[in-house]
Amino acid sequence: MLKLTWLGHACFALEAEGYRILLDPYAPDYVPGLGRVETSANLVLCSHDHADHGWKEGIPMPLNEVRCPFTVTAVPAFHDEDMGSKRGLNTIHVIEYEGIRVAHLGDLGHDLDEDDIEALGALDAVLIPIGGTYTLDCQQASDLADRLQVKTVIPMHYRRGNMGFEVLQTLEEFLILRPGHQELPGNTLEITADMPETTIVLNVK
Repeated sequence: MLKLTWLGHACFALEAEGYRILLDPYAPDYVPGLGRVETSANLVLCSHDHADHGWKEGIPMPLNEVRCPFTVTAVPAFHDEDMGSKRGLNTIHVIEYEGIRVAHLGDLGHDLDEDDIEALGALDAVLIPIGGTYTLDCQQASDLADRLQVKTVIPMHYRRGNMGFEVLQTLEEFLILRPGHQELPGNTLEITADMPETTIVLNVK
């Protein structure tokens, strides 16, 4: 089983066979509405070193001595539309487990060209920023999700209620563009190869 857990903002955990990868942990009390990332991990991957994505030092490691069952591929990208001249580089991580492939786009700030999409390969799920200002905005994210032809689209890096930076677009603005979306009551999801094509919203506990 490949288990995905959303911890808020752009921070997710992926777990299989007792091994946990943590992606883009944020510093305590840095993101409005969120406190501290309370988890341990075997491996921490960060798309870049900004405080809301790169707080490796606060994560206890290793969680255990379990062998890593994942394959991780790093795909270089940018934090803005001007090849990183405004906000620097951004790394997309593609994580594969038993043929199931999940991409975490980090703070992607530009559209992907066909070479980028080919580098990502076929995806079962994409964790995609939608908030604009620092990343893709809602329309750009929705368009890219369609171009990726990915089964499951999971939005991140947005504002909802008291969570998220004030300058970010809201989740509701994105969902207008994604008819037939599903919203789960919790923050976990089992990712399988036969998931339906849909947008899924997770909720931080």
